[in-house]
Amino acid sequence: MKFVMILGLLWWPTAWAEDYFLSLKGEPVQGALIIAQTNPGATVEIDGSATAVTDDGYFMFGFGRFDEASKTVQIVHQGHSYSTTVPVQTRSFPTERIDGLPPSKVNPPAETLARIGREQAQVKAARAVWSEQRHFLESFIWPSTGRVSGVYGSRRILNGEPKRPHYGMDIANLTGTPVVAPAGGVVTMAVEDHYYTGGTIILDHGYGLNSTYLHLSQVNVHEGQILEQGQKIGEIGATGRATGPHLDWRINIGTGLRLDPQLIIPAAPAE
Repeated sequence: MKFVMILGLLWWPTAWAEDYFLSLKGEPVQGALIIAQTNPGATVEIDGSATAVTDDGYFMFGFGRFDEASKTVQIVHQGHSYSTTVPVQTRSFPTERIDGLPPSKVNPPAETLARIGREQAQVKAARAVWSEQRHFLESFIWPSTGRVSGVYGSRRILNGEPKRPHYGMDIANLTGTPVVAPAGGVVTMAVEDHYYTGGTIILDHGYGLNSTYLHLSQVNVHEGQILEQGQKIGEIGATGRATGPHLDWRINIGTGLRLDPQLIIPAAPAE
């Protein structure tokens, strides 16, 4: 019997076989995380690259800030190959101007470049951790409460100088406001004083999905610690390159694909 389970907001079926199904959860826009499920035991490729699949058929992929091309999903099940394309919707991103930053945080002096390079390598290594945890399947919650003061994908102008887009969701609140794990995971990095990001935590949620928490005034976890959803990990602050207390929260698949955290949480934080 043909079985199509619709979990996502939008779905484009192509040709279906009687023993094959595919479901997608998530809106296919720039910055989106898509959680998919197909037949247990199937193998999956996204745009020709093999993708890890759980034993019950779950896998993930996403669309980056500048992606405009469709993703091709190819599934091989019981000796048969099926494929479909998932088109991406483009978005309009705002421009954010941030003034009052110390000049050294906008264009760092030469003597700090080695330190910045070491810290960036540390972040990359923490995001490269891969595990078979299944926390990526949880319904994510807000990591803190507060006002959304910065959004994913915005074009940033720092002290009047154009910079790279912002890849996080900023939640502004008082220093000391608790920050919690939005889903279960394992701490792959916990540091108190990175040059740009100050107090920084990275969590592994499994199958390549990781999340990052920046500018923390307190870091209350340690590397290797196993966390449950809702467990406190730190406190909002203004450490590193920041003009006021806020949490900069980021979501990645692996080391390269930067996603929009605001797309995977409810519209407002739980009271």
